[in-house]
Amino acid sequence: MTRLLRFGLALLLVLGTASAASAQEDPVVAKVGDTEFHRTDLEQSYQELPEQFRQMPIEAIYDPLLDRLIDGQLLLEAAEAENLASDADVEAAIARARADVLRQTLIERAVVAATDDAALKAAYEERASQPDFAIEEVTARHILVETEEEAKAVIAELDGGADFTQLAMERSTDPAAARGGELGSFRRGAMVPEFEAAAFALEPGSYSKEPVQTQFGYHVILVEAKETTNPTFEETAPELRAELARTAVEDLLAEVREGAEVERFNIDGTPRE
Repeated sequence: MTRLLRFGLALLLVLGTASAASAQEDPVVAKVGDTEFHRTDLEQSYQELPEQFRQMPIEAIYDPLLDRLIDGQLLLEAAEAENLASDADVEAAIARARADVLRQTLIERAVVAATDDAALKAAYEERASQPDFAIEEVTARHILVETEEEAKAVIAELDGGADFTQLAMERSTDPAAARGGELGSFRRGAMVPEFEAAAFALEPGSYSKEPVQTQFGYHVILVEAKETTNPTFEETAPELRAELARTAVEDLLAEVREGAEVERFNIDGTPRE
């Protein structure tokens, strides 16, 4: 297991240099010549691992992580000894990596600034003021049968005063039959479209007067209650954060494009007409 883990981590080797830190707060965990690696370097290396490795506590893979840092430094020193830093391909790769880091850092800073708590709360208040913000929820029961004729017969019995819960227990083929057809409360999107449309069209205390056909058979639906509530801040925060982040990136791109001198050419290098 240890050999396999060490091999897996070696494949994920990331070259880097050690950072300076306080010996008390950030102790040295390894040294390669004069280069020191601190606990924060180890923790950073741990965070860079795939999720399957991060499911294990850092203590369980401590030595393989140290090997990852040590091997990375040794490979870096070997590359420097061969003066690979002056190789044209290496220089180009370093330049590309630097450009990627700079671009990503600029984007991340814009996103962080646009998605702080104040911005999220303001976005939530704005969303909550919209008429379509509220979520409708129904509490329902149903009776599921195989044929339309059976469903119509159930509706006829209900019209005659039969108890819905009792009929569900006797006639429904759905697992909820044992609970009198109880489905609990649900929002839009939780049920198949045909069932949802019929359920949300009913008023509390009423049942469907026509069979509702779905892929499962024919339903008779009873809506016991209907409630409209606003989603909480916690429920909407992930969606709001994604929207604010997307807007921040779009605004950033618009800003850097403004006034920039840009020319586009055809794929063969000729000017576009």
